[in-house]
Amino acid sequence: MQAATSPATALDHLVVMADSLAQGVAWCEATLGLTPAPGGAHALFGTHNRLLAIGSPAWPQAYLEIIAIDPAAAPGPVRRRWFDMDDAALQAAVRAHGPRLIHWVARVPDLAAATAAWAGLGLDAGERLAASRMTPRGLLQWQIAVRADGRRPLDGCAPTLIEWGAVHPADSLPASGVALQSLALRHPQAAALQGALAAIGAPGIPVDAAAAPAIQARLATPRGVVALDAGF
Repeated sequence: MQAATSPATALDHLVVMADSLAQGVAWCEATLGLTPAPGGAHALFGTHNRLLAIGSPAWPQAYLEIIAIDPAAAPGPVRRRWFDMDDAALQAAVRAHGPRLIHWVARVPDLAAATAAWAGLGLDAGERLAASRMTPRGLLQWQIAVRADGRRPLDGCAPTLIEWGAVHPADSLPASGVALQSLALRHPQAAALQGALAAIGAPGIPVDAAAAPAIQARLATPRGVVALDAGF
């Protein structure tokens, strides 16, 4: 069990998209050597997930979310799915090459203030939505900023912004022995990305200029250090 949610902006979780949740679980077992904990369903977006604790001293309460379109969701999501999950090219890449890191989410103490700070930079964080799902330990509630078109900010290198209620999902995740060591970002608009992170007070995340957007997360696991790479 992790400590109480920090009031400061922090990396909240990494997002790995899978073609199906079963494939995501198999990927996690093969790549990280562990079976992820149960998650839940997101009725608003027609998705479901599994979770794995990856907290470390540098990134307390961090977790890995394995997410897939929920085939049981009917008649479908109310709106475009988050994290570009309706993008045909992304779906095809995940279907062809397997689960992959696609994004990250930052926890902020005041979602309205954070989205306003980005709006002042000309960056659309998205509409602030209230969401929830039931867990064996009770109701999880949060607010999250999602664009109407479902697109990830700055090609997925800028985080989706989330503000949790009284309970954080990492509070009840079992210890996994996996720890997030680092997150690094590359983007053609490196200065804009750095400005977006600074505006919400996201510390300690290096940003480099590059021809194409990319994310790399390094995890210490029972099988040694594993690098998860996302190129867009």
